[in-house]
Amino acid sequence: MTTSTRGAAKAPAVLVLEDGRTFRGRAYGAVGETFGEAVFSTGMTGYQETLTDPSYDRQIVVATAPQIGNTGWNDEDDESARIWVSGYVVRDPARVPSNWRAKRSLDDELVAQGVVGISGIDTRALTRHLRERGSMRAGIFSGEAIAPESELLARVQAQPHMKGASLYEEVATKEAYVVPAVGEKRFTVAAVDLGIKGMTPHRMAERGIEVHVLPATATADEIYAVEPDGVFFSNGPGDPATADGPVALMSAVLERKTPLFGICFGNQILGRALGFGTYKLKYGHRGINQPVQDRTTGKVEVTAHNHGFAVDAPLDKVSDTEFGRAEVSHVCLNDNVVEGLQLLDQPAFSVQYHPEAAAGPHDAAYLFDRFVSLMEGQRA
Repeated sequence: MTTSTRGAAKAPAVLVLEDGRTFRGRAYGAVGETFGEAVFSTGMTGYQETLTDPSYDRQIVVATAPQIGNTGWNDEDDESARIWVSGYVVRDPARVPSNWRAKRSLDDELVAQGVVGISGIDTRALTRHLRERGSMRAGIFSGEAIAPESELLARVQAQPHMKGASLYEEVATKEAYVVPAVGEKRFTVAAVDLGIKGMTPHRMAERGIEVHVLPATATADEIYAVEPDGVFFSNGPGDPATADGPVALMSAVLERKTPLFGICFGNQILGRALGFGTYKLKYGHRGINQPVQDRTTGKVEVTAHNHGFAVDAPLDKVSDTEFGRAEVSHVCLNDNVVEGLQLLDQPAFSVQYHPEAAAGPHDAAYLFDRFVSLMEGQRA
C-alpha cells in the first residue's frame, strides 16, 4: 500500500475489481493505492470494531449501510491496536461526526493510519455484484495512483488470492500477555491468539477468568505452563487450510481432554482437528444480523459474523472422530452453513460466529457461560 497524508478529500478515486468492473468516486481517508479481497459487511453500526478486527486483514470492506462516520472515532471501542482492513468503501461519509464519545472523525483516523478508501459510489450495486460473482480481488486508486484502467486491472489481477493465504501469524501478538479477571478469579484460560478481538478476553474476564493470551506459535508446553482450566482458540484471518500448526496444537489439547472453546477461525481449526475439511464461501458472512439456530436448544439467535471460510461437516448425523463423537451444534438459517461443532465425549465446542458481539447483538453471550460450565464440570 502506498499513501499520502490527508487526501485532498475531493481527489478522484476508482475501485477496480478483478473481473474488470470499475466504480468511480472520491478519495476517502488516505490517498494512494491499496489491494485486497473485496467483501461486504451488512452491519448498520459498529464500523470502528469492524475496521480494527484482525480477521479483516488484507480485505477491502464495503459498508452496505449508506451513511458511515456519524459517530466519529473514539479511543475505547478498538478491537485491536490498529486498523486491519486494507481499504474501506462507503457511499455517503458523514460530513461532521456527532457523538459525545468521539475524539476525531473516521476520515481523520483513516488518514492517520494510512488506510486508502473511496466514497460516493453505488455500494448497493457493488454489493449485488459481489453477491452474484463472489468476493474477489480488488484495488482502490486515488490521486496520482490513478492510471489507465487496463493498467490498474493488471495490477489487481497480479495480487494473491485469499484462498491459500496464511495470515494468522501476521496479526497475532508476538508476546504473551494477561487479561486479569474482573472481581474474584475463578479460572485460568490459555487463549491462542490467531487474530483475537479485544472484547473476547474481556467477556471471559467478566466471568472471573484470568486470560493468558499466547502467540499463534505457542506450543503445548507453553499452554500448559499457565496451568489452564480451559483453552481458547480465537478468530483470525486467512484460509484455515494453511493452519497446520494451530491444528496440531488443538489436537494436543484434545488429547488431554482440557475444556476447549473456539470462535470463528478457532471453529475451523476444531473442524480440521476432527478430520473435517474446510472450503471458501462464495461471498462469506459479515455483519451483525445473521440468524443462527442452536440445535442443542432449538433457539434462534441473531448473531455477529466475519468469515469467508466454513467447515464441511455433515448436518444430519453424529460423526466418529479421533477424539470421540462430534456433531454440528449450530447452523446458519440463511444457507445451512455449519456455525458450530461440539464433541459428545469430552468438553470441547466451537462456533463460527462472534458471541462477544461488539458491536452487535448479545444473543449468543451464553456461550461464554457454557465454557465456564465445562470448566466447572472438569474441576468437579
